[in-house]
Amino acid sequence: MATMESKTILVTGVAGFIGSQVTDKFLEKGNHVIGLDNFNDFYSPELKRKNISHLLSNSKFELVEADIRKPRIFDTLFRKYDVDSVVHLAARAGVRPSLENPQLYWDVNVMGSLNLLESMKLNKIEQLVFASSSSVYGNRTNGPFKETDNTDHQISPYGATKKALEVMAATYASLYKIHTTGLRFFTVYGPRNRPQMACSNFIEALETNSTITKYGDGSTGRDYTYIDDICSGIVAATDKALKYEIINLGNSSPVLLNELIETLATVTGKKPKINQKPIQPGDVEFTFADISKAKKLLGWSPNTSLKDGLTKTVKWYRDIHQ
Repeated sequence: MATMESKTILVTGVAGFIGSQVTDKFLEKGNHVIGLDNFNDFYSPELKRKNISHLLSNSKFELVEADIRKPRIFDTLFRKYDVDSVVHLAARAGVRPSLENPQLYWDVNVMGSLNLLESMKLNKIEQLVFASSSSVYGNRTNGPFKETDNTDHQISPYGATKKALEVMAATYASLYKIHTTGLRFFTVYGPRNRPQMACSNFIEALETNSTITKYGDGSTGRDYTYIDDICSGIVAATDKALKYEIINLGNSSPVLLNELIETLATVTGKKPKINQKPIQPGDVEFTFADISKAKKLLGWSPNTSLKDGLTKTVKWYRDIHQ
């Protein structure tokens, strides 16, 4: 395997919120990145193209437009490029939409990932870092969540597909000696946030003097984790050749929904108008990451407070809407 400074890394889902920003980090470290994305319409393909527009002139970046559901796409890539590591972020995201179209989520998140694993096996690709989710922990009201906790009780098809990927990746790691790390992300937010996420919706509502839709009484809690911290965790995982590990990446400091809205009101200087609705099916009540394993194996800790992260996110929103 090549050194970190000279790696060729395949990043799937490269034009997304996380994919585009971790690619920035890899390129800053001198790596060559092959970026794969199908620019689907889950949210605006134009926004995704804007996420990576600055990368297209970089000689160390190459964009491939393709769908991971096509079985031979990875074979073609691995034969063309001498790939050292794969960072697999491509997925159909979102808990609520997965209830409406579970077949699509299975096809993309499970079968698409299986295409990747099979091709990595056949082409002897040595390292995989993939995105899992705090959704695999199901609906819990106690924490922190440890990687050794039982994850057999999913409450959304999205969570179930991420659990299925973890199990399949473990199988391939064991059988074919692929160094594999699955990262369970906890509610990532920040610049380039996809539009459907809570922070994006709330910021837009505050900035446009619109109504915030709040699901439940605001007592649900999330472990909001800033995008730069998540990206540093992905880079750290790619630097390590772990045999097979599942590792939480979270802020390890749950924030109540009411507190999130109050903090955004402070940061924006706007008074929120609230429309309260019942909590939605598939939504968990609480997430809270135990990050002791990330600290031990990756030397990773989050560095961004909620207020600082939201301040940067609001600035980004204002900059692109000027």
